[in-house]
Amino acid sequence: MKIKHIVYAILILGVGALVYYRIVENKKAKAENSGGGSGKKGPMAVNGIVVSPEDFSNTLALSGSIEANEQVQITTEVAGIAEKISFQEGAKVTQGQVLVKINDIELRAQANQYQTRQNLAAENERRAKLLLKKEAISQEEYDIASADFKTAQAQTQLINAQIAKTSIRAPFSGTIGLRNISPGTYVTPQTLITTLVNSVKVKITFNVPEKYASQMKLNTKVSFSVPGSGKKYAATVYALEPAVEVSTRTLRIRALADNTDGALIPGTFADVILPLDKTANAFMVPTEAIVPVQGGKKLYVSKNGKAAEVMVTTGTRTDADIVVLEGLKPGDTVITTGVLTLKADAPVKVKVTPKTK
Repeated sequence: MKIKHIVYAILILGVGALVYYRIVENKKAKAENSGGGSGKKGPMAVNGIVVSPEDFSNTLALSGSIEANEQVQITTEVAGIAEKISFQEGAKVTQGQVLVKINDIELRAQANQYQTRQNLAAENERRAKLLLKKEAISQEEYDIASADFKTAQAQTQLINAQIAKTSIRAPFSGTIGLRNISPGTYVTPQTLITTLVNSVKVKITFNVPEKYASQMKLNTKVSFSVPGSGKKYAATVYALEPAVEVSTRTLRIRALADNTDGALIPGTFADVILPLDKTANAFMVPTEAIVPVQGGKKLYVSKNGKAAEVMVTTGTRTDADIVVLEGLKPGDTVITTGVLTLKADAPVKVKVTPKTK
């Protein structure tokens, strides 16, 4: 029995010692967390930047497409056999150059027939005019002869116009595409013969969100690049749609770029950088320094070793920064870390970091 009592006593003493040890350790940790038992919490270590006003040049990154300055599908206005093809695929052609000749034997035969009728009608009209002067015929008879002549003349002009259409000419200078017909093919107005492209200059078409529509101006210089190339190209805005597209809430814009070297291929995508209006005397602060609150946005600045709340008005946001238009003064130290746990008048120890460009 004595041994049993001794074991119980040892166990009770061990548990008591463990409880006492934990109580002492907890008091020690609490004292360390409370600043050595003084009851005052130490200043919170944060990072910050010193702000100064600057001119902010904002840009807008957009996706666009490259289009030829002029592009047309070559077709025929009259049906017939393609008698001769006078172009090489991928070759340069000049404005007015004959590309395809349609067989016109039947049309020329009709033209001779109409020309004969016109000559006869012209002679009848001449004779009727002489007889009218001699009062040998009435004015009505002369008018009929004159009308016959004008009708024959119009028919001749019409058939000659049809013959002219059998020579398909290039409407502008450019590069001819791949042909879809061979000599002897029967072509109609629905037959696509080839395409003609003028890409000495190219059009860059892109859409701008409606909130920036009021800033868009003619002759604005934009830069762009194409996939697979690190080269930057320049273009000038020359046309704007007169209204915003309701379905997309965007404004369609077109710029013109030089392409004399032929490096830009119509139909490809373009990454467009569009400059917007400059903002004067703006403050750039990191995005993480801004705290959204009811009724606006705020940030914290360091004043006399304490955090002070400042309500601000913001503008454009970039990848890393945001423009503060109102609320800051030159030389303010804006706190950039720990802002979600900060409270007004909380003591802070600020480590000023250089502002990234």
